[in-house]
Amino acid sequence: MKEIKIDARGDQCPIPVIKTKKALGEVKEPSVVEVSVDNEIAVQNLSKMAKQKKLEYSCEKINEQHYIIKIKTGDLSEAKEDNIKEIREEQGEVCYPDRKTNTVIVLSSNQMGQGSEELGEILMKGFIFALTELDELPSTVLLYNSGVKLSTQGSKSIDALKTLQAQGVEILSCGTCLNYYDLADKLEVGEVTNMYFIVEKMAQADKIIRP
Repeated sequence: MKEIKIDARGDQCPIPVIKTKKALGEVKEPSVVEVSVDNEIAVQNLSKMAKQKKLEYSCEKINEQHYIIKIKTGDLSEAKEDNIKEIREEQGEVCYPDRKTNTVIVLSSNQMGQGSEELGEILMKGFIFALTELDELPSTVLLYNSGVKLSTQGSKSIDALKTLQAQGVEILSCGTCLNYYDLADKLEVGEVTNMYFIVEKMAQADKIIRP
């Protein structure tokens, strides 16, 4: 049985789950995916994912900063007929020309939640990265107030936003906000927009998500 090892120690949530999901989606034969993480929350998240996919798994604590979870995949030829489509989709055998839905993501801050600014920035980075892994992508990401800092020079989310843009997602930053923060000439991804267009996008959306 093939063994696949992933070292996700130091990775913030949800990156360990995303890395593992990607590895599971690429296997073509019975395999064991062994993931190393450094906290119990990551273990819980990976265990939950394995349960949802009905995969056999085991956990081992090496020390306070090293946990190993092993997830076993079965033989695709033995999969039940009603699960074959799902398995093939996860492996990329089924392609969709347009993964976008009319969902608008509103980022009005460069932080997620209230409390620690450092933690808030870490959470926002994880949120934007997680967007790139969705089966159905949003149609638009709107950035205003300090949210425009996410699309400008120095942001740790530039690569993730560029990934979204490459797949057809609109990345729109408020021009007034860019000027206020003196970032008008530092936009790295997407386009500049105005408040009328922001209101119009939100009014026409089927769903609006505000982290």
